[in-house]
Amino acid sequence: MPAQLLILDAMNLVRRLHAVQLNQYAQPEAQLAATRAALVQATGKLLGRFRPSHVVAVFDGAPVGFRHRLYPEYKANRQPMPAELSGYLDELQQALLQQGISALLSDSEEADDLVATLACQLARHGGNSVIVSTDKGFCQLLGPHIQLWDHFGQRWLDEAHVQQKFGLSPQQLVDYWALTGVTGSNVKGVPGIGPKRAQKLLQQLDNLDTILTITATGKEQNTVQKHKNDALLARQLVKLVDDIELGVNLQQLRYHNQTKEP
Repeated sequence: MPAQLLILDAMNLVRRLHAVQLNQYAQPEAQLAATRAALVQATGKLLGRFRPSHVVAVFDGAPVGFRHRLYPEYKANRQPMPAELSGYLDELQQALLQQGISALLSDSEEADDLVATLACQLARHGGNSVIVSTDKGFCQLLGPHIQLWDHFGQRWLDEAHVQQKFGLSPQQLVDYWALTGVTGSNVKGVPGIGPKRAQKLLQQLDNLDTILTITATGKEQNTVQKHKNDALLARQLVKLVDDIELGVNLQQLRYHNQTKEP
């Protein structure tokens, strides 16, 4: 039976849970303790729902990666993690380890690329992954072996969701974001090309390479060709890398239920 790997986008989960506790408790110590309890509860529910054969929590250990070197303004608009939460991550990783969930992080690669590599490498061998995140950037990975679950919305971010939200297929999303940019990552895209124009271009011409290479027949296509370098840089920034040397194998991520049966 093909392995099912549950991949937790740990910082997506942790930061959202911590944000809730900021409104519940006045003292940082209480906020952190409540975040730990909420994380254990959330991961317990996820393990129960998906019953994976393998599981991993991917943390962000690389504040500066290749995207920052390509484009120094990358994610410059992001709010830094609260210092007290940053100092508490080891404790959260230990709490996950007690549930049988190993942590994975890299000093040189972004967490999103680690997630993409795990899911895509397994998919290439016929294995199935469920990524737990609210980050729609992972929608570019969707396929027969890779699913995306929004724990907070309790819903699948699937091909139907992509079609409804963007009017495109998951395979077109990287080119879509290359055209529109991604505000949350401070990626600019092509000036003057917003969601509707990007959608129209990709519905007509399918992909960015075609838009850039065939003779322009309209104002929007001409604009993209004029700003070719902007589009290609944006595509490089938004496309997830799926061939990183991880330094772990699937066997190391096997899930052993830590709870004792009554």
